[in-house]
Amino acid sequence: MSGNAHPALSGTGAVRVWDLPTRLFHWLLAVAVVAQVITAKIGGAAMTWHFRVGYCVFALLVFRLVWGLVGGRWSRFASFAYGPASMLRYLRGQVRRDDHFHVGHNPLGSASVFAMLIMLAIQVATGLVADDEISNVGPLNRYVSNAVGLSATAWHKGPGQVGIIALVLLHLGAIAFYTWRRGHDLVRPMVGGDKLLPTGVPASIDDRIARVRALAIAVVCAALVAAVVKLGG
Repeated sequence: MSGNAHPALSGTGAVRVWDLPTRLFHWLLAVAVVAQVITAKIGGAAMTWHFRVGYCVFALLVFRLVWGLVGGRWSRFASFAYGPASMLRYLRGQVRRDDHFHVGHNPLGSASVFAMLIMLAIQVATGLVADDEISNVGPLNRYVSNAVGLSATAWHKGPGQVGIIALVLLHLGAIAFYTWRRGHDLVRPMVGGDKLLPTGVPASIDDRIARVRALAIAVVCAALVAAVVKLGG
């Protein structure tokens, strides 16, 4: 989630920015990440759920990768994959009329989104091949050497976990900053999907066809993850 003041334009109205599949992805991932941290801290029998939720995170990430290519306009990576020039303009407050930083993710928000997705992907990958030499072994551990498995475990339980928690805290801090200091509510749009924006800002398609397509993609992603996990069975 992200926000920024936009150039003054005449007229405003509700614009669908976040389609339903993106909103569901966001909140399901948030719940899953919290569950992962809690189950990891508890350990023991809770690790069974740690693995199960981890597979859900895996499926969610695969879905987001696909949805980032075919989803609603503002959910597509192309809408928030900013280059250095855009980042500099944003930091300097030199926003152009056609930048649309105020609609979806601004350059800083974009960087945090990609960082989170990459870190979670690394956590999933290391979890799949991890081995804590006690009772928890990732389903794909047998396909890597013992040294790789132990290194993956060390990362997964150490820097990887700390990095995820840090990114979550930064995300929450950004939400608080934009809410209290900038007056931009970033939570409500991710719940309802709409933002009050200047007239002429294009909306994301969020109709029944798009949602059915998203459901089909989600089913395929879940089946793919199940197949990957079964490789270690």
